[in-house]
Amino acid sequence: MAIVLIVEDEEQVRVLAEAIIEELGHETLTAGTAEQALALVRERSDIALLFTDMGLQQDLEAGLRLAQDVVVQMPRLPVLYTTGQGVTDGMRAMFAEPFGFLAKPYTPDDLKQAIGSLLADQEVAAGK
Repeated sequence: MAIVLIVEDEEQVRVLAEAIIEELGHETLTAGTAEQALALVRERSDIALLFTDMGLQQDLEAGLRLAQDVVVQMPRLPVLYTTGQGVTDGMRAMFAEPFGFLAKPYTPDDLKQAIGSLLADQEVAAGK
């Protein structure tokens, strides 16, 4: 299955997301900061999806900037954004393509559906 990089600074939320995604049969990599995530991206070229909280360490746009940095290295990597905060039009304009959005709090089924949809769209785009 796919390798999903989860970037979430709240450990309980990160562990829960990891369990849900692994239940789908995917491998997970996790990071609590944008810096940790970028280090993983440099090490691993097989990441299939980035799942990031938009706000990391009190910075409401750290996840947005992270996704932009990641897609420079891995163009067309699907990004699933999440946040419990409001999302402005300016923030949406920063979303990397292709993307999905999942508002917090989300249910396990919401997360499974969002990941399944993004990965399926990516397979279609790749002609698989």
